[in-house]
Amino acid sequence: MTENKAILQLRDIKRDFKLGAQTVHVLKGINLDIEKNQYLALMGPSGSGKSTLMNLLGCLDTPTYGSYKLNGTDVSSLNDNQLAEIRNKEIGFVFQTFNLLPRSTALDNVALPLVYAGMGKQERLERASEVLAQVGLADRMDHKPNQLSGGQRQRVAIARALVNRPALILADEPTGNLDSKTSLEIMKLFDDIQAAGNTVILVTHEEDIAQYAKRIIRLVDGNIDSDITK
Repeated sequence: MTENKAILQLRDIKRDFKLGAQTVHVLKGINLDIEKNQYLALMGPSGSGKSTLMNLLGCLDTPTYGSYKLNGTDVSSLNDNQLAEIRNKEIGFVFQTFNLLPRSTALDNVALPLVYAGMGKQERLERASEVLAQVGLADRMDHKPNQLSGGQRQRVAIARALVNRPALILADEPTGNLDSKTSLEIMKLFDDIQAAGNTVILVTHEEDIAQYAKRIIRLVDGNIDSDITK
């Protein structure tokens, strides 16, 4: 894979954790390139390093060793404030538990990242409205999370992830709290998001959900066990 096409480049990424006197080697030298507009699923059993790798990709953590470039910026050595700035600009997160503010409307939940980005109120609300319409919630903008179904709440969370036009959408078990019919609708939405030009990384333990992705990477014991592009 050519270097210049990759928006994520991981080189010999290792992550160790200290447990008392012991050092646990969780990631043992990950090399990975992800191109713009790829749709990738990250899989692995419990303890494989999947969550640790996701935290590194999402700039929620930094590696013990190795380099990680996101959109040309080496983020592996940034401090907490710099990482927070990169997260807000470059990464849209979608979580299993939605992580919405309960007292805020769908519109205000989606507009929140734009507050941190310093965008004016009118522009914020216009952009948030546009993205809510994009995920099929134009008629639910004034509803609070407890007035929405699980699937609608996840759509709000996806709209919030998209609102900053990030380089990367990182979805952690996005259908984990949804029934099978709603899961299908949400996965169809991720297909649309990827088709619109976004790079999507899906972290899941469910085989049927992983099959929506065009590339599946499986981790075992802190190493990439297989990397299959369909």
